Amino acid sequence: MIRRLSLCLITPVLLSACTQFPALDRTLTPALEAADYPALVPLEPLLAQATAGQVDAAQTKSTLTSRVSRLRARAASLRNPVLTSAERQRLSQGRQ
Repeated sequence: MIRRLSLCLITPVLLSACTQFPALDRTLTPALEAADYPALVPLEPLLAQATAGQVDAAQTKSTLTSRVSRLRARAASLRNPVLTSAERQRLSQGRQ
């Protein structure tokens, strides 16, 4: 059992060792190598911006609850018969 498990784990590792790696040499252009480092910015404004985008749980719950009720009402209306009894009778007479 252990031998099979180790064989199953070693086989993908050995097969992945045979792959060809892409050519990574000289992927940076000389202009990119000569570029300045990015400017450092304070962390507080970024954190404030990140917390401002959080989801309001109460609003999300009310939105989803109203959507569920609308979808249930729509499903109930789709279960109703499409034809009236008079239309059904007229169609059944036409088939005969």
